[in-house]
Amino acid sequence: MKKIVLASENPVKIEATLQGFQMMFPGETFDVLSVSVPSRVDDQPRSREETLQGALNRAQGAAERAPEADYWVGIEGGIEEIAGEMAVFAWIVVRSSDLIGKSQTGMFFLPPKIKTLIEQGLEMGEADDIVFDMTDSGQKEGAIGVLTENVIDRARFYQHAVILALVPFKNTRFYSKPPEDE
Repeated sequence: MKKIVLASENPVKIEATLQGFQMMFPGETFDVLSVSVPSRVDDQPRSREETLQGALNRAQGAAERAPEADYWVGIEGGIEEIAGEMAVFAWIVVRSSDLIGKSQTGMFFLPPKIKTLIEQGLEMGEADDIVFDMTDSGQKEGAIGVLTENVIDRARFYQHAVILALVPFKNTRFYSKPPEDE
């Protein structure tokens, strides 16, 4: 059994991570340990670069917390203003002792009311709860689930990016570093 340490205790991220690994490696079995690890970026990252850094930091933090694991995963959601609208996406980072894989989810744009609340200082999950009249939407379907009526829920939103971040692990002959000349 392979051990995955996910730098999140969010059940949606746990589900997406496990499903992504199972889909890419159907002959393997996995155990996911979730740990709380700081991103060391703003609570609401506001650019692709800052969001990626948060995912990298979380994967590193997971590796430090449980160095005996086979894989460490960091997932960080972020926002970025593009042409006056607020885009939403997440970065996924998967590490092992010798490889790293990174991928970004798809991107979608928030309703103007949520954008306004974020600009007033709320985090996206808080703004979602107000606009959608929900509680803890970030632990459930999130904005993407509400806006698509769960055609794409939050777990599926992350799952594709988890799969793409695993590409180097599925294709090590293309991604492993060549031996250095001595």
